[in-house]
Amino acid sequence: MGKPTGFMEHGRETSPERDPKERIHDWKDYTLPLAEEKLKEQGARCMDCGIPTCHTGSIINGMTSGCPVYHLIPEWNDLVYQDQWKEALQRELKMNNFPEFTGYACPAPCEGACVLGINEPPVAIRTIERSIIEKGFEEGWVLPKPPKVRTGKSVAVVGSGPAGLACADQLNKVGHKVTVFERHDRIGGLLTYGIPEMKLPYEIVKRRVDVLEKEGISFVTNTEIGRDYPFKKLQEEFDAVVLCGGAAKPREMPIEGRELKGIHFAMEFLHANTKSLLDSNLEDGNYISAEGKDVIVIGGGDTGTDCVATSVRHGCKSLVQFDIYEKKSETREEDNPWPQWPVVYRLEYGHKEAKAVFGEDPRAFAVMTTKFVGDENGHVKEVHTIDVELIVDEDGKRFRREIPGTEKVWPVQLVLIAIGFVGPEQRLIEEGSIETDGRSNVKAAYNNFQTNIEGVFAAGDMRRGQSLIVWAINEGRGAARECDRYLMGETSLP
Repeated sequence: MGKPTGFMEHGRETSPERDPKERIHDWKDYTLPLAEEKLKEQGARCMDCGIPTCHTGSIINGMTSGCPVYHLIPEWNDLVYQDQWKEALQRELKMNNFPEFTGYACPAPCEGACVLGINEPPVAIRTIERSIIEKGFEEGWVLPKPPKVRTGKSVAVVGSGPAGLACADQLNKVGHKVTVFERHDRIGGLLTYGIPEMKLPYEIVKRRVDVLEKEGISFVTNTEIGRDYPFKKLQEEFDAVVLCGGAAKPREMPIEGRELKGIHFAMEFLHANTKSLLDSNLEDGNYISAEGKDVIVIGGGDTGTDCVATSVRHGCKSLVQFDIYEKKSETREEDNPWPQWPVVYRLEYGHKEAKAVFGEDPRAFAVMTTKFVGDENGHVKEVHTIDVELIVDEDGKRFRREIPGTEKVWPVQLVLIAIGFVGPEQRLIEEGSIETDGRSNVKAAYNNFQTNIEGVFAAGDMRRGQSLIVWAINEGRGAARECDRYLMGETSLP
């Protein structure tokens, strides 16, 4: 810690955002770089807290607290303050293979656990993290480093999301020949097709993939294991297999009218939009357009917010996002103490954009959808809802009770369902006779990652269920370590 009084002298500043009214007309990054002098000040805010909890990732009350990849946050904060950027990059890359992915798209549970955050705005950790890696690329410090010696062992990694890429990177570093299989036409998994361009530009993903390719990793696209490429053949051709296929099976809404046209899962909407955008700048028309439509997004999480931001850019007529939860307070409640993730009211980037266009926060809180109604052509025209309240009974059981008299009918021509995922798709799992747990995820113990099949490992959302990018990187690294141990009898990987 270079400046003991830094947190008293400087307020929190994060990457500035472009004007919402301006940025909704393009698909560019909605943020701007923070000036280097300001970044040094933010690094100075990192206090000598004795026992830093920002980098000790854990689950508290069902939510992530701190950084699951155990980022050396106080160290690189201080190095930025000291203007030692190259050294800061070295410390950043020691624990996180892809700080640019987390720097752009992680919700930053590290900041929720920042000790300064007990009674002051926390250190702007994510802004500093992203700035370090961006400076690293700008200065030419991020260079391909192929392994000097190859082991003669080969590993197939199924899935090219953050877990698959982290696993491949680690295994390649120790000399194994790694091939990554991706069913889509571009590498990146949900980094590419699940997060919109204005939040995580594809050029950021492609830039890193190019480095990995130059380091010796092979990438095979448009190839789905279990359909285009038999799983058994994969086992025969490689010494080990790591499954990192994600949890792409969306949660369904089994209510009246679900079969109507105009009702889509969020990922169907987001994937098609990004693909068309990257293929043709949306000129091919191969996407689900919200232009001129009354849009309702069901689900209050990050994916729902991405649907809001995308719909606004299409030029929707109106927009509402249903959130089953009640509106949060501006500050932590008593049952949400530090270092838990602060469950507070926030206007995320998409909400700010919708507010700029329509004049208010697009969310309707504590609302439950009861049915969809269609027109004579079988296309959705109405969403029926009722308000709900959270009740805790004498046994501590929590449930939502409908409030009579709060029924409402909403006009709509496009409904986007963003209520989460229920697990991985099962084709590959069934073909490989791979055991699953009670939630349909691949069964493999954390920190071991070995499935019931010899030489087959699993990591990321495919193993743990829907989670954060940073947990996927954690698991990809862990699975690589155990795969290396399996292949070599010992491992030097962390």
